[in-house]
Amino acid sequence: SREQLSAASPMFSWSNKDGKKKDPELFQTVSDGLKRLYRTKLFPLEDTYRFHDFHSPALEDADFDNKPMVLLVGQYSTGKTTFIRHLMEQDFPGMRIGPEPTTDSFIAVMHGDQEGLIPGNALVVDPKKPFRKLNAFGNAFLNRFICAQMPNPVLDSISIIDTPGILSGEKQRISRGYDFAAVLEWFAERVDRIILLFDAHKLDISDEFSEVIRALKNHEDKMRVVLNKADQIGTQQLMRVYGALMWSLGKIVNTPEVIRVYIGSFWAQPLLVPDNRFMQGLKKNIRSLLVISLNSVKCRYGNILAGQDFTKFQGLKPKLLEAVEDMLANDIAKLMTLVRQEEAAMPSQAVQGGAFDGTMNGPFGHGYGEGASEGIDELEWIVARDKPTYDEIFYTLSPVNGKVSGAMAKKEMVKSKLPNNVLGKIWKLADVDNDGYLDDEEFALANHLIKVKLEGHELPADLPDHLVPPSKRGQH
Repeated sequence: SREQLSAASPMFSWSNKDGKKKDPELFQTVSDGLKRLYRTKLFPLEDTYRFHDFHSPALEDADFDNKPMVLLVGQYSTGKTTFIRHLMEQDFPGMRIGPEPTTDSFIAVMHGDQEGLIPGNALVVDPKKPFRKLNAFGNAFLNRFICAQMPNPVLDSISIIDTPGILSGEKQRISRGYDFAAVLEWFAERVDRIILLFDAHKLDISDEFSEVIRALKNHEDKMRVVLNKADQIGTQQLMRVYGALMWSLGKIVNTPEVIRVYIGSFWAQPLLVPDNRFMQGLKKNIRSLLVISLNSVKCRYGNILAGQDFTKFQGLKPKLLEAVEDMLANDIAKLMTLVRQEEAAMPSQAVQGGAFDGTMNGPFGHGYGEGASEGIDELEWIVARDKPTYDEIFYTLSPVNGKVSGAMAKKEMVKSKLPNNVLGKIWKLADVDNDGYLDDEEFALANHLIKVKLEGHELPADLPDHLVPPSKRGQH
């Protein structure tokens, strides 16, 4: 979060040089730098040429200061609210879960020192919240918009927007009393991740859901698809459901690449079909959220232009354009240095608490006991299981003094058809004593790492202790 970055970042400064002497710009954080650059250089240009009337409202401090936001969208009873509860491992105020449509409001789940609910009419006048522009959607929407505040470590880093379950039928859509798709588009412009949830039991995409997905068409880069409740059907049926979902999405989501789908069951109950367990990649995707962005809003120009007096439009002011050009060419470029400093100072796990604490360390962390981590808890060297097979190959390579040269090992390793850069990394990991040769243990280790890679796992950056050959453990 930006608050974490603020505490960790060193002072960064520079001077603007355009022929006139100026006081140096002093920024503590990227967020602080962007706010000040916007107010001093970009906002004057926007204000002069009425950008806020034609494109998007002026940005406020809350747009820069608030935490990254995740928007959950889906038909009713797909598990959106349960998904939030799963991530936080805690109930939140205003939460209701059931098989029927239960969440009938937009709920912004955010961090607060005390539990409580803030109604929409209060949210849109709070300068510390990024929702002030939502008052344009009227009281019908504001009566269906609340903020649930609570102390939770997950909410220290992100905020989550729960949405009403999307229904089918013209009567249900009209009864909302506000433009549901337009509200979702407003949030989509400002959030950092959009998660579309589908129920593995009912994949029908209603007319309103299709309309909503099309309203999000300019934000495909933020979208992730979740096929939820996957533990309640068999593996073969799950594959058919997955294929049907991809086919349905292909007709609606207009992207050149296939959209990524995460399969899992996001609740704390025992899995009915354990083979279909949760894919950890989604938590990793959410955990990595760090956004510093300037948002823009799409408008319908025709209605706005109809009421404008063009004689009152300002003439071209080169100094305003020069200030923005200087900001883009110099200030932003230098600010990127501070971005790298803040990224380096960030903790490896940006989002903490709740379900995220189980994804990094311990036996239930992502990838634990798989790939290069296989055998991490075993007393026996994991490579020893297949070493007799590797030894047979080793002795066909005519070892000298119990070792084979790189050229001889290469002849065998290239049979894996792995790229040379991958084989080079495997060689570096396997040559534990760095003598340019492989003994029988190192050769077996090289083959074990080849198998790890061929099975689709990543190679470790450094050789883990449990993979070090027994004879080398004193010197590694």
